Amino acid sequence: MTQTSNRFFDEMARLMNDAAGVAQGVRREFDTLFRAQAERILRELDVVQREEFEAVKEMARLAREENEALKARLEALEAKVGEKASTKTKSVSDAPPAAPDSTEPPGNPPLGE
Repeated sequence: MTQTSNRFFDEMARLMNDAAGVAQGVRREFDTLFRAQAERILRELDVVQREEFEAVKEMARLAREENEALKARLEALEAKVGEKASTKTKSVSDAPPAAPDSTEPPGNPPLGE
């Protein structure tokens, strides 16, 4: 009886082991099918992949940094031009007034001659 009982249990153990292997195979197949279906749905919805999103996010960060640097440079240049303009205005206002221009355009003789 012990030998029959051991054989029965051996067969049951082999059957359970095979069932566990089949269950793992079914699970792998289900995971593969589910992943493929999910990818297809996301592709149809035109959803951006994470890698693409991160790349665009990095590009936007770099563009913002460049924009800030250019803005600071522009402000510095505008300040420099403003200083030059104010010094020119001061030197022009300090100069004596120029002689008044004649009302006749140059090259035309006065009327009556």
